Parts: sequence; C-alpha cells; structure tokens
Amino acid sequence: MADQAAPAVPANGPIPVTEQEHKVNAAKSQEINDQSAVLDTQAAEAAMKVQQKYEEERQKRLRPEGDNQYVDLDTSDEFKYYRDDPWLDERSEKVTINDNEHIKHLILGAGCGGLLYGAKLAKSGVPASEIRIVDSAGGIGGTWYWNRYPGLMCDVESYIYLPLLEDMKYIPKHKYSYGQEIRQYLNSLADKFQLSETAMYRTKINSLVWDDEHHRWKVSMSKERKGQPPLELSITTQFIIATSGLLLHPKLPGVTGIETFKGPSFHTSRWAYSVTGGSQSDPDLDRLSDERVGIIGTGATAIQTVPHLAKYAKYLTVFQRTPSSVDTRGQQETDRKTFSSTVATHPGWWKERNLNMVRHLSDAIKPTDTNLVDDKWSQCHSYRAIIGGPNGPTSMEDIPAFVASLYATDMPRAEEIRRRVDDIVKDKQTAQSLKHWYASWCKRPTFHDDYLPCFNQSNVELIDTDGKGVDSLTATGAVVAGKEYPLDILIFSTGFRAPLIGGPARRADMTVTGRNGKDMDAKYDESVATLHGVITHDFPNFFIPGPFQAAATANQTFAADVLSDHVAYIITQAQAKYPGQKVVIEPTKEAEEMWAGEILRRSLNSAGMAGCTPSYLNGEGVMDSLPMEVKMKAARWGIWGEGLESFMNVLKRWEDDGKLEGLDIRAV
Repeated sequence: MADQAAPAVPANGPIPVTEQEHKVNAAKSQEINDQSAVLDTQAAEAAMKVQQKYEEERQKRLRPEGDNQYVDLDTSDEFKYYRDDPWLDERSEKVTINDNEHIKHLILGAGCGGLLYGAKLAKSGVPASEIRIVDSAGGIGGTWYWNRYPGLMCDVESYIYLPLLEDMKYIPKHKYSYGQEIRQYLNSLADKFQLSETAMYRTKINSLVWDDEHHRWKVSMSKERKGQPPLELSITTQFIIATSGLLLHPKLPGVTGIETFKGPSFHTSRWAYSVTGGSQSDPDLDRLSDERVGIIGTGATAIQTVPHLAKYAKYLTVFQRTPSSVDTRGQQETDRKTFSSTVATHPGWWKERNLNMVRHLSDAIKPTDTNLVDDKWSQCHSYRAIIGGPNGPTSMEDIPAFVASLYATDMPRAEEIRRRVDDIVKDKQTAQSLKHWYASWCKRPTFHDDYLPCFNQSNVELIDTDGKGVDSLTATGAVVAGKEYPLDILIFSTGFRAPLIGGPARRADMTVTGRNGKDMDAKYDESVATLHGVITHDFPNFFIPGPFQAAATANQTFAADVLSDHVAYIITQAQAKYPGQKVVIEPTKEAEEMWAGEILRRSLNSAGMAGCTPSYLNGEGVMDSLPMEVKMKAARWGIWGEGLESFMNVLKRWEDDGKLEGLDIRAV
C-alpha cells in the first residue's frame, strides 16, 4: 500500500480558523489541562501515600543498637563453632610461607579482589614468585569459597561479573553463573597467573607494623592446622594489598536461646550437607523429607535457597523480618555461537559491557546506548542513589528535588514488583506480607523466578514478624509473638557483618600500625583520608581496595578491576622510577586532604539514603540518627558521588599525566 500524501496547504498560507473553532480548541485544551492537573494531583497523592507507608514500615524495624543486635561469629567465643570451615582438603594444610621469610607483594584475600590484584601485577610484569596470597579460608574463591548453599548463583550477569573473561577465553554456562562454576573458574584463573601453588590458606594476619628503619612491613600471622595448635609466623613484606572482601564475617540474630536449640543448626555460609543431604554439585536434599525446617532471614541468600528447601523439606517455615524486592530473573543457558557473535565481539568488550551497565544503573544513559545486559537489574535506574551518577545536587537547596526525582524514577518499578507478588502468590495475606515497602536502593534488589511460587505450596509457611524478627529460640523451635513454631532443623540466613563499618584493619580483624605508631583504625575513626581510595598517609606501601573514597557499582568485580589496574600502575611506575631499588610509596597529607574534599563535594549524591529501611548499607538505620557533625564526618567515608565512569575518567587523566601527582615516592 502506498504512503498517503500529506494534506495540501494553500499557496497563500494555512487554512484560516474561525473564531468559533478557536473557542472549541481552547475549551478542549483547557479540558486536557484540567484532566492532566487532576492526574498529576492523584499521582502525587498516591506517591505520598506510598512514601508514608515506607516510613511506617521503616519505623517498625529501627533498633537503637544498630548492628550490635547481631552476634558476630568471628568475635564470638560462645558460637564460634558456627564459623568452622566444612570445606577443608589437603591443599588447605600446605605451608608455603616460612617463618622470617621476606615477600615483596603480599595480598590478603583469595577472592575475586585478591586474584585481580595478583593477576594485574603479573600482567604488569611482576614475576609470580614475588606475589603471595594468604587467606583465612581453606582455598580460592572468597565468598564463593564459603558459600555453597543449594541454589547459589551470581545476581548480576556472569558475562560482566566473572573477572578477566577475555584473558581466560572462557564462556560462562549460563547468563547468571551458579556458585560451583564460579569457584572453579576462580581456581582456574589463579592457576593461569601462577597464584595457586604459593598461596597459603587457613591463615590470618593478626598484625602489621611498619618498620621505618628497614622500610617494610612486619607481619604476624597464624595458620590453622588440623589437630595441632596454630602455626605462628613472623614475616616481612615490601607491599601489602588488603582485599579482605565485603561479605566475610557471618552473623546470627541476637536472640535468646540459640544455644538451647537441640536440633542441627547452621549458617548458610557454612551449609551442612551432612544434615540436609546432597552436595553443591548435586543438591538433592534427600535427608529433609521427614524434617520440619526453619530458615531465619529473607535476604538475597534466602531468595536463592528457599526454593530448594521447599522442594525437599517435609515442612518449611520461613521467618521474615523484612521482605526482599523480588523481580524476575530470566535464567538461560549460554548459546556459545550467540555469545561469540553478540557479546564477545571484539577486544575490550568486557569493559564496554560493564560501563553500559554502570550507565543504566547511574541513570546516565547516552542516546547511543542500547541496554547490552538487558535484564531487570540493568533497568533499576534509581540505583544511582547508592552508587552515584552525573547531574547530582550541588547544594542543600537541590536535595528535595533530587530525592523526589529518585522516588519518581523508582515508583513504577516498585509498583510492578508488588503487583508481581499479587499475580503469583495465591493467599492474599501472604502476598501482602511478601511485598517490599522501601525504595529499591535501600536494600540490595533480588531477582528470582522460583522464590515467590514456593509460598503456594502446602508445605511452606511464611511467618511475618512484622519487622520485629524472631523473639527467641527454644529446644524445639522458634518463638514469634508468643507462639512457638516446632522445628527439627534451623538455618540462619542472616547475612554478614556490615561491610561499611570500620576501616580496612577492622574489616580484616587485624591491627595495623603505621609510621610513628599511628593506628589505622584510629585514623579512620578520626578523619578518613586517602588518595583515590587506595592508599593513605602514614601507612606507606599499604594498598586498600576501596570502597571508601573510591567508587562502587552493583557489580563489585568491575570496581575491583578498575582499582587493581590503578594500584598495579602505581606500584610498577614507582618502581620504574628507581630500577633495582626499594621504593616507598605514600600520599602526601595535602593530597589526601584534597581528595577527601573532592569526595565531600560530591557527597550530596547520597542524599537518597536518608530515611531508608534498616540494612547493612546504613548501619541498620543508625546513620539517620547521628548528630549532624558526625554525619559530616561520616561523609568522608563516602564514595565518588558522580559514579564509577566519572571516577575512571579521573584516574585515567591522573595516569596519563604520568607525574604520579600527590604521591611521595622515595628510593631507600
């Protein structure tokens, strides 16, 4: 069919409009404007009601003790057995570092971060023999070593999550990789860069002390051994890179009666397949068929493991304090031909795909950007509230409009997720309990296609504690609102110590003493200051992988990739200035204060976090109650408010300049 021609216009101009037609058109315009005004008013009223609901739900969950409401298993003697390592093998026992040995580059942590730093040093020309990794775990993997629960999978696309995919020439089996594949991949990565054989596991760094006379760090370490006392080692190192990770220290709820429960109990990060049956490779939980299983917690871990428990348990009781937002997942196997033709199409694709994801999450999409990842995560544009982005507020007066824009961006997504609960869960009361009432950035969003349908099963019950949590445990069950729920097995899906509490020394449970006896924890408590988030004055040759005063995104592997490149550049360039000599690298006091000022100037980008429901992101709600002067001090702990891509551009300009500005580099 041919295209219709446009109406002809008289040569002497448009057809004249009569006065009556003017009146009719004006009346129609006014009617449309009136309708729009009514709709705008209705939308504003609806949004206000939702935000009031958010605040009501938040108030239910606020506790003055903050993160102290939990039992930290790494500092608890009474419950330390919950943190025992169930995955030990012969490799865990190897002693690869000798007492009094000197190591040039010592990396704390064998997870994605530690492996990236080791690999980037190796790619920069550092011999593998000069790089050593230690980790308290029994092997490679970090959080993927510890967590092996049924259903474990990556919550961001594996094509952008798995580090150094281009170097490894590896194609993930699924769009969202499962835990065992990730752990195996990380072991292969460590092997490729010759980091495995010399790594030492089950090893904790207790203290680091800077030796100003010999210009090196003195390191005190303990290596756990089966059936023997720990092996105490004292070594020295020229450079230390502390990548202790964000999800490291498991915690339990601080409820009474944990020790009285008589049945088997464990934390999800130490999954007891001896109790449930099955294994990570074959999660057939056949020992649960006659058991009443309880799981406390409904965060990201529970979303993934509850479907497996629901499938095998005789009866499953899920205890919920705060529901997760659960969007669709869309898991699919990777088609290798499609991956090669549409994903890994050219060198540098991994970085480009990650930057594309960053732009979508930061609401900084360029006109030419298509959504390469194209999933529900990448459509969560309001996540810029936590990871930053361009066009943020520059003054206090800008904040109300900025926060309003965040909620306006988020509301359609949140409403869609709440409607999804109604569409899937048949029981109306259960459906109402499973709806999240907070902004998408206040807790980490989750994505799963099988979690919500579990609550239609006759053997699954949701116990909504209305924000209070479980009251207590007894020998035979859990008590909520005065009612005991009988249980044979209890699983704690209660997460980890808040990763944003304390500096790098406290996060790793070690003491770090720098020049002139300066304590690292004291420095961070007094006034955080770094250069680029990776190195701080008075602690020479000590490198920190952010996130404070650096940048963050939903895919922390990408952030670690950026920072590991930067640290490898600093170390290798500093040594290139003084070939064959020992170097000391340290930021000047002036440079780190200037950088802290840049962080502060962009700190208003985090204004949307105020009023969030309690989570590890806001110290379980304590941040909102701090005095203003303390909040201003805490703002120095923030990230680069303009987002990861802006941060990368700043680092690139600094590196391209080639002057290593702000660093005091000396040959000694």
